[in-house]
Amino acid sequence: MECGCLRKPAARAEPGSTSGQRADPEDVSGSEVLEWSGRGGSWKTGPPGTERADCGTAPPHADGDHPDDGSRRRVKGTNASALEKDIGPEQFPINEHYFGLVNFGNTCYCNSVLQALYFCRPFRENVLAYKAQQKKKENLLTCLADLFHSIATQKKKVGVIPPKKFISRLRKENDLFDNYMQQDAHEFLNYLLNTIADILQEEKKQEKQNGKLKNGNMNEPAENNKPELTWVHEIFQGTLTNETRCLNCETVSSKDEDFLDLSVDVEQNTSITHCLRDFSNTETLCSEQKYYCETCCSKQEAQKRMRVKKLPMILALHLKRFKYMEQLHRYTKLSYRVVFPLELRLFNTSSDAVNLDRMYDLVAVVVHCGSGPNRGHYITIVKSHGFWLLFDDDIVEKIDAQAIEEFYGLTSDISKNSESGYILFYQSRE
Repeated sequence: MECGCLRKPAARAEPGSTSGQRADPEDVSGSEVLEWSGRGGSWKTGPPGTERADCGTAPPHADGDHPDDGSRRRVKGTNASALEKDIGPEQFPINEHYFGLVNFGNTCYCNSVLQALYFCRPFRENVLAYKAQQKKKENLLTCLADLFHSIATQKKKVGVIPPKKFISRLRKENDLFDNYMQQDAHEFLNYLLNTIADILQEEKKQEKQNGKLKNGNMNEPAENNKPELTWVHEIFQGTLTNETRCLNCETVSSKDEDFLDLSVDVEQNTSITHCLRDFSNTETLCSEQKYYCETCCSKQEAQKRMRVKKLPMILALHLKRFKYMEQLHRYTKLSYRVVFPLELRLFNTSSDAVNLDRMYDLVAVVVHCGSGPNRGHYITIVKSHGFWLLFDDDIVEKIDAQAIEEFYGLTSDISKNSESGYILFYQSRE
């Protein structure tokens, strides 16, 4: 995927204009954060000790001027005091910080997911708690913890931080991200959560082997040594149950499957509730798709349906907006209008599900901007202390709640540019 982000350091980009050079995480220092020094000026760095950031610094950059990328032409380096003014000194949350992230060459997919996760409070708190532990060998989680800690401990309330160390580590660990091509935000989210879980599980395993874990038994049976659940699982993991009913003997069998996010199909002019209902629609297995019933000892017609058995603390919903079109021999974007409410209750739950009436509040949305999967840009909108903010790489803006409707998608012509909700993060009230 090629990112069509517009990048201009001082003013709104005009069609056909050019701007600075991409920032390379290997070419920047790691001691200061960036500050814009005026409308016609340049980036400057704060003195060491006043705006220190462990993640490095970088100059302005460009991702190319693509007139069909669907991204908003926002002012790069928007005056930080303007955001503070929009929020208001009396309303600005205590101990909260709103920092944009520098784009290191088509890394908006990464920046957007990191901002969404930062404002999922249970996730942020666990990452910061990990940072507070004893020094560990560098890995993707230590780099993420350094980044979150750098944001959370800034003296200024707003600004820009270059996530140099995190991007460099990401590129070292996975060849998929070791380039300047745009990547899929959902794929990155999956990789990040699973990698963090693997790191935590491996550390627990090592602690147990070293006899450091309290109540650890070095001689316990091998079958009890399966991977332990981590705080990633406690936050994001839910359970689906796949129920299949034989239409001949009426025997019902079920199989559970854990998930960290749910991927749902989208249709035109629908809602998330409708998408989830379709996800759990009953499917009849017949003809060549007959189900082998162990009770009947033969293939039989059956009905299958998917239900949510365990609801996660934070429900991450991935809207499947990229579809392979056989006639075009390529993927295209489905810019369908899909309404996502600020409050959500799941109705596609199993009869034995716990907390059936659990209510969720929307806390973050990763938005894909553009007309297709190969050109585009990612931004994020988050809810923080009762108001909404838009993060577009290094730009942070306060927006009205009504503006969220702009990110539902389009009511017609799926090939047009759109800013469409792509990954939704709902947090449980419990």
